[in-house]
Amino acid sequence: MYHFSTELRDYLRGLLAAHRARLVSARDRGDVGASAVELAIITAVILGIAVALLAVIRIFVNSESSQIHG
Repeated sequence: MYHFSTELRDYLRGLLAAHRARLVSARDRGDVGASAVELAIITAVILGIAVALLAVIRIFVNSESSQIHG
């Protein structure tokens, strides 16, 4: 599991770095509308990852809880 999370972390860093570079470039050009849309997309992706992580943690806690009780 640690190997997967490392790859995912590296992928997300690269993805966010690319988006950050595009946002800086758009800001310098004065293209504010596009940067707002990109920020909304990035926020949606981060929210999706957080919800997925919450689901994984909930499943793990419930399975471990059932082992403790019975």
